[in-house]
Amino acid sequence: MSGDITKLRNIGISAHIDSGKTTLTERILFYCNKIHAIHEVRGKDGVGATMDSMELERERGITIASAATNVEWKGHPINIIDTPGHVDFTIEVERSLRVLDGAILVLCSVGGVQSQSITVDRQMKRYNVPRLAFVNKCDRTGADPFKVRDQLEEKLGHNAVLMQVPIGLEEKHEGMVDLITMKAYYFEGEDGTEIREAEIPGDLLAIAEEKREIMLDAVSMFSEELMEAMLEEKVTEELIRDAVRKGTLTLDLTPVFLGSAYKNKGVQMLLDAVTRYLPNPTEIQNRALDLDNEEKEMVLEADPSKKSVALAFKLEDGQYGQLTYIRVYQGEIKKGDELYNSRSRKKFKVGRLIKMHADHMEDISEAGCGEIAALFGIDCASGDTFCHPDLNYSMTSMFVPSPVISLAITAKDKKSADNIAKALNRFTKEDPTFRTYVDPESNQTIIQGMGELHLDVYVERMKREYRAEVETGMPQVAYREAISEKAHFDYTHKKQTGGSGQYGKVLGYVEPLEEGDYEFESKVKGGNIPTEYIPSCDKGFKTAMDKGTLIGFPIVGVKVVLEDGAYHAVDSSDMAFQTAALMAFREVYSKAKPVILEPIMKVVVEGPNEFQGNIFGSINQRRGIIVSSAEDGNFCSVEAEVPLSEMFGYSTALRSSTQGKAEYTMEFLKYGRVPQGVSDELKKQYEEKRRAESGR
Repeated sequence: MSGDITKLRNIGISAHIDSGKTTLTERILFYCNKIHAIHEVRGKDGVGATMDSMELERERGITIASAATNVEWKGHPINIIDTPGHVDFTIEVERSLRVLDGAILVLCSVGGVQSQSITVDRQMKRYNVPRLAFVNKCDRTGADPFKVRDQLEEKLGHNAVLMQVPIGLEEKHEGMVDLITMKAYYFEGEDGTEIREAEIPGDLLAIAEEKREIMLDAVSMFSEELMEAMLEEKVTEELIRDAVRKGTLTLDLTPVFLGSAYKNKGVQMLLDAVTRYLPNPTEIQNRALDLDNEEKEMVLEADPSKKSVALAFKLEDGQYGQLTYIRVYQGEIKKGDELYNSRSRKKFKVGRLIKMHADHMEDISEAGCGEIAALFGIDCASGDTFCHPDLNYSMTSMFVPSPVISLAITAKDKKSADNIAKALNRFTKEDPTFRTYVDPESNQTIIQGMGELHLDVYVERMKREYRAEVETGMPQVAYREAISEKAHFDYTHKKQTGGSGQYGKVLGYVEPLEEGDYEFESKVKGGNIPTEYIPSCDKGFKTAMDKGTLIGFPIVGVKVVLEDGAYHAVDSSDMAFQTAALMAFREVYSKAKPVILEPIMKVVVEGPNEFQGNIFGSINQRRGIIVSSAEDGNFCSVEAEVPLSEMFGYSTALRSSTQGKAEYTMEFLKYGRVPQGVSDELKKQYEEKRRAESGR
């Protein structure tokens, strides 16, 4: 555990599939002496890469190996964190990016900036993550790192500056010329561990000098000292590096490095760049919300003497129980410390504290500021904030969007049913936007989430991780019913069966409510309904709202005003007035012109300008209303309001109409009225379903 926090780096490695992310991570582990032999990704030697769960990660969510691994390079501890692949998991993406201080964007020197590179880069920009670019696979046929640098500028809008020039490309790729030291570097010996420094080959001198001039011009914008030194021709390596660091930290500069991870070239120089140019935890401003002070924003200080604040950003169900990955933002956490979970409002003691090492764990006694560690046996959920018992901070606002799509799942056999229960218990802990319940009518297990992909991934994980044979029903949209007009009710509930009967009379009206789901007001005067029975009426009306008669969904947006009524000294009771209110509402509901509401999603589609027409078309086909569109460089962003029921299968349609280059995000916006044709179809389906159920 290094004592100097300024030497620590928390980085993520992000890339388009097949750019060499796993191979690069394997080399980093090897050169930092974390592993003692290199294994190839395809596992030709029967072993496979150490972190090779990564491609599956994108589908499955999390595995211990790549959630966090830590290495040390020239006295700098580096935590490498797995970054999630998809925007559909809003909460997970946000949290993992929050844990990063910097990143390496890996690009293939043949493929250049590809669709996934665009997605990953956009996410980093959203969370202001400084990054370096690494152009990999310079040994491949068709390699052109200069073209990739141009694409970084054109397609991603980066101020991309080459820090190196390749010595040979394709099968002649031998090493790099460093434009700061103006020396050639060759990677020799077994596994490229011996770096030979030499003079720049004659045929490369002119291009190296030209690229150095371009680099100095770009970098000097971030340092007046460097500008003056250039005029006096007294440029030093230190001045250049300081300027590159300044530009990188403000996100105004992306230094570009070259190499071939597979052929063991350039990785050590990339590691030097990580320690030189990417930020340490003290250079990133992190905030928390003070829950005792109306969620006021507090800036956290990377100071070990302050009271501790940490974020649980990933959960892992290991063989020894739940493992909780934490990032310490303020103070330090020691074994035996008492911490407070601001979500569950419970205190707990830190028992076992560990540091992850690729595939095994090491017990530690304390985790310092900026560190990433893991706790054992803590009952918590993903995204919980742990703080000193004197504080009540939350690293994320408590708002979690409500799920908008649900899917019925059934187990094929008894064993699967048990496994599904285990899986659902874990998933709901991991992801607050994933929920589950049992439908009391059909007795089916229903899972709810933020989108089609979200639920697909969890169903896939049940099959793979829990060996649960699952069958899924049709995705179900969370419709609502509402009234559109004011209507009066006058209902008397009478029941006479030997002994005391039941009696209750209610009069009043219902009307549409602009804000909120339900409101009750009593205007009863003169004790026509005794005061103790007024809450019973409220309860009866509330019960009636649980299920509408049009399509069987909850009713929202209703104000009930109770004006008058009557009671019987013997036969009136709490139950009688509840029943009277319930029946009165059912009777008046059809008079109030009920309508069906559907969830309307705010959909934002982003993609290259050339596909703007196709994007508009894809939204219009889905009953969508385009709210705004904006162009930023070569990219356009289209914001629209689209009914959720029309969004099924949209990702596939969007991909095929934009050659896989556009992506979209959607979140719940509001409930809107369903068109007449759709409403009639929904009512018809509901009637058929009811007939089928009653005929069983």
